[in-house]
Amino acid sequence: MNVTVFRREHFNAAHRLNNPNWNEETNRQIFGKCNNPNYHGHNYLLEVAVAGPIDSDTGYVIDMKILSDIIKEEVTERYDHKKTKFDIPEFEKSTLQQRTLQ
Repeated sequence: MNVTVFRREHFNAAHRLNNPNWNEETNRQIFGKCNNPNYHGHNYLLEVAVAGPIDSDTGYVIDMKILSDIIKEEVTERYDHKKTKFDIPEFEKSTLQQRTLQ
């Protein structure tokens, strides 16, 4: 029998949408508060699902502490309270940082 377990985590990150080919007014009109020179933050909810058979010895699909550690290492330590363009290498060269965090 397969079971699905879920883990939710929250994190925050900031970004600025800005097209260097436009003047300040056009950037403000198009991107609104996401064009704030001091950046604009978002709260993110991450939900991870793991499906599989229940281990007969532990009763687990996955040890939730291990799953929590993976999420911490792969997501929250990398993205939480960061400025996308400066603190996250995947976004450093992005002009319009409108990407999905992967």
